[in-house]
Amino acid sequence: MPRGRLAWITGVLSTLWLAINTLFWCLLLFPVSLLKLALPFAAVRRRIDPILNGIATAWVSCNTGWFMRIQPQAWDIQGNQGLRYADWYLVNCNHQSWVDIFVLQYALNRRIPLLKFFLKQQLIYVPVIGLAWWALDFPFMKRHGKAALRKNPDLGRQDQEAARRACAKFSLVPTSVMVFAEGTRFSPAKRAAQGSPYRHLLKPKAGGLAVSLNAMGARFRSMIDATIAYPDG
Repeated sequence: MPRGRLAWITGVLSTLWLAINTLFWCLLLFPVSLLKLALPFAAVRRRIDPILNGIATAWVSCNTGWFMRIQPQAWDIQGNQGLRYADWYLVNCNHQSWVDIFVLQYALNRRIPLLKFFLKQQLIYVPVIGLAWWALDFPFMKRHGKAALRKNPDLGRQDQEAARRACAKFSLVPTSVMVFAEGTRFSPAKRAAQGSPYRHLLKPKAGGLAVSLNAMGARFRSMIDATIAYPDG
């Protein structure tokens, strides 16, 4: 079969698999999340959140199985041993591609609690998965531009407060808070525009790390500093 046609078929089947897998696990997730919404008490959350996280972890496991089928190349993963699933972690990573999330999930799934990360506010409107992120307490950030923040500094404090509230929820059950310190995906053009002193990184933004540490510093067992490298670009 021609390579182009095989790639097209793989893409179609992968999209179908991801959609079906997401819908299946969300059908289990949403009824439980409604119970949490109806009973927003800490004692209830301590019992329901592990169930929600367990459903999401199973969803990630299925996604990882798909990922390994289409990307069976040799992996070189170092330093993901000796971790504890029933603990709190702060995870920091470089950011190059939307695939980074799948890579981190593959390397850390079931070794540490479910990865939860900061999202753009607009992503809550993504069909099905946006509601799933909301049900799992992923923090949604508006990420105002520099001009807007200079005009109205309170906008930045609103995002900080949203992150603080999310981290307060994370403190109830073991959670892994993941931060892309660069704030956006790396590209040579962005690196040049920033005047970044780093060869493969943009200038870091400390906001997400600072909020997480201020809200949950006493809970975190340690920080996992992850670096993803794609040898072929």
